[in-house]
Amino acid sequence: MRKVITFGTFDVLHIGHVNILKRAKKLGDYLIVGVSSDALNFSKKQRYPVYPESERLEIIRSLSCVDEVFIEDSLELKGEYIKKFKADVLVMGDDWLGRFDEYNDLCKVSYLPRTSGVSTTELISQIKKYN
Repeated sequence: MRKVITFGTFDVLHIGHVNILKRAKKLGDYLIVGVSSDALNFSKKQRYPVYPESERLEIIRSLSCVDEVFIEDSLELKGEYIKKFKADVLVMGDDWLGRFDEYNDLCKVSYLPRTSGVSTTELISQIKKYN
């Protein structure tokens, strides 16, 4: 069985999230998704996600292409997560191109194109305009 692992915040779920998860699943037989914790998101962006981690975890778990989910507590632990879940492929969006090449000794690293014209940050900004 070929295991694929990917990571993300997955806040305000949109078609870009769905597209990358479906494409990631096609690279293997079993898709594992690390959902960034609320604390990790705050440390990266100085704001909490719209949806709390428990809800984002359940939303991602409910997608038919996803086989397993867990909370990602630290960006620095990606290598440990790859080992723990015995992943064969790490998938990230191409906006991270080259940033995770260091894990090529643990598994294949694949960068997939993002869906153009879709951004969580932009969606949140648009929603705020209407409130």
